[in-house]
Amino acid sequence: MPASRISTPLPLRTDVLIVGAGPVGLTLAVSLRQLGVDHVLIDRDGGPRTGSRAAAIQPRSLEYLERIGVAERLLAAGERGQGFRVHDRERTLLHASYAGLDTPYPYVLLASQQTTEEHLLRRLGELGGGVHRGHRFLGFTPDFPGVTAVIAGPDGLLRSVSARYLVGCDGLRSAVRTAAAIGFPGEAPEQLFALADVRLDAGASGLGAADTTFFLSSAGMLLLSPLADGQHRMVTPAAPGSAAPRAVDIERLLSERGPTEARIRVAAVMNASTYRVQERVAERFRSGPVFLAGDAAHTHSPAGGQGMNAGIQDAGNLAWKLHAVLTGAAPAELLDSYHDERHPVASELVAFTSRFAKIATLRDPAAGQRRNDLLAAAAATSGIVGWVAAKLAQLDISYAREPDRGSPRVGDRISPLAVRQAGLRWTLALPGRSGPKDGRQWDTVLSVCHAPGLRTPLLVRPDGYLAAHGVPAEPAQVLGQLAQYLPLPAPSAR
Repeated sequence: MPASRISTPLPLRTDVLIVGAGPVGLTLAVSLRQLGVDHVLIDRDGGPRTGSRAAAIQPRSLEYLERIGVAERLLAAGERGQGFRVHDRERTLLHASYAGLDTPYPYVLLASQQTTEEHLLRRLGELGGGVHRGHRFLGFTPDFPGVTAVIAGPDGLLRSVSARYLVGCDGLRSAVRTAAAIGFPGEAPEQLFALADVRLDAGASGLGAADTTFFLSSAGMLLLSPLADGQHRMVTPAAPGSAAPRAVDIERLLSERGPTEARIRVAAVMNASTYRVQERVAERFRSGPVFLAGDAAHTHSPAGGQGMNAGIQDAGNLAWKLHAVLTGAAPAELLDSYHDERHPVASELVAFTSRFAKIATLRDPAAGQRRNDLLAAAAATSGIVGWVAAKLAQLDISYAREPDRGSPRVGDRISPLAVRQAGLRWTLALPGRSGPKDGRQWDTVLSVCHAPGLRTPLLVRPDGYLAAHGVPAEPAQVLGQLAQYLPLPAPSAR
């Protein structure tokens, strides 16, 4: 385990106070530490939680995790799933392969949330950071231009920390969101899910070996996904009041809803639980010096493995903007773009996963048969499977404001296969093959590379999205006018 606990007292002041050391808070802390931003990360728990729900790291998240030095280690710890399948017992209804996606990571990495947190913790420790464990956020008072937060330490004593910015990464029941009086509208559907991480008998070794698979049979929905160390994760709707599933329950569900070709035995249940789905999006992701990220900002059905990944991208979007404002490279208005860019993404994601879950959990057998026939027909339609794969991989997310005319727009993701990533620096991509300036850092802010096939110089943001095209080819000139490439609100909106 990485040595992440900080035993020294909380500092009296910091630039950024992060509440919650799950994968989102840790991603933000690692990013800020890599950028040299002073911050404090607190968490009420004594260590990473076990038995957590997230188990899939999508390609877009791996692209960002590469920027902060975590992706390769996670790849060694997880299993590479080739894509996503929908089955009716043995019948394949839809197979969304990631193999053809425009990314260095054309697969979904299957690893537990605990594994993800452990590698983020290790990276944070390497950068000289850590987590103040056993510290509970109680509230804050405005303290221009930031806040003064009240925190209860593990000894029960109250302490105050003055912070320029406060970021709530503290989950569904976020104390930061409550203290900031930010509404969290949405629904709490009366749908209970059962989750279990299991070891299956050797006879089931080929079951879901490469893909996360949804089984949609007349008996109901069952998700089965391979994990590292020979484990599988099972998720299925459960009746109200159900207890955590036992081995006999899991075998019954696999027999009723999974493949019919063989009797599947459960060798061991590693973790099992039930949880209730909520579908909510915070009214605002920013309120003055307070920000929300991850489940504190949006929560939804686990269908498609989207939740933790969306939170990681929240952190990636916010980190470089906080750095730019705190260092004086950008005006404070830049921080408004965090809500402007991420709130629509979260709203669309909640709507998408809600539709997906409702379709997957149809209870009427006749309706379920029609659904399965439609899925099979859609899979045979040109372009549908590729669209599904890109959406699940989160490679289709764009912050562009202009219509799509086929060429990269400001706000579009730039594939690392086209423009090499450079940590959390801005990247000036020049047409042509590699030159003497490639990889050179300019004032620690900008990296330069050549990219064959480009028609015009591109400027790529630290989170991998296009800031501008047709920029000057001279790095010094780009740096001198960097402010004009920021996603600032229009003058009329200020």
